[in-house]
Amino acid sequence: MVKLPASIDRKLKELFPRVRERDKFVADILTEALEKAAPEEVSESVGGTLHLFTDGGSRGNPGQSAIGIIIEDPTEGKVVREHAERIGIETNNIAEYRALIEGLKIAKRYHPNRLVCFLDSELIVKQLKGEYRVKMPALKEFFAEIQELVTEFTSVEFHHIPRADNYRADALVNKALDEHPSPSYEKL
Repeated sequence: MVKLPASIDRKLKELFPRVRERDKFVADILTEALEKAAPEEVSESVGGTLHLFTDGGSRGNPGQSAIGIIIEDPTEGKVVREHAERIGIETNNIAEYRALIEGLKIAKRYHPNRLVCFLDSELIVKQLKGEYRVKMPALKEFFAEIQELVTEFTSVEFHHIPRADNYRADALVNKALDEHPSPSYEKL
């Protein structure tokens, strides 16, 4: 077992006088931390094709923003991983870029031979394909980060899809925003 610092050990003894309760508490905390720190389970599709659906959105532009990510094994039609999180006050375009960046980082853990990315942001897809230039300085950093991440994959494709076809990633964005709504102020 791990030897805890004396100050923590004293505090635990105060909170949990019984050794069994104290040990269970510590074991539960460590188990939870290890599960969060451990890499995600790698699906059977390692080496195959994965589909990545990403969406970013903000309520206001800029406003409270979140990202949603779905990684799917197209062979089995099953979701391998979902991810949603709030990212603070951002613009819609920054949220879209950040969703793709996080999606690429997560997808990298599965080592696909081919990654097909689906976004409902036509602007970002056209920028990534070189059809549009990235003019905004704030977006250039994200664009460069994606270019760097793409080099870590064997094959990556970017496709624009209608928003209706990206409803699962969009739902994750809304769920993240709804779980922690912005504070509202009462009128005096």
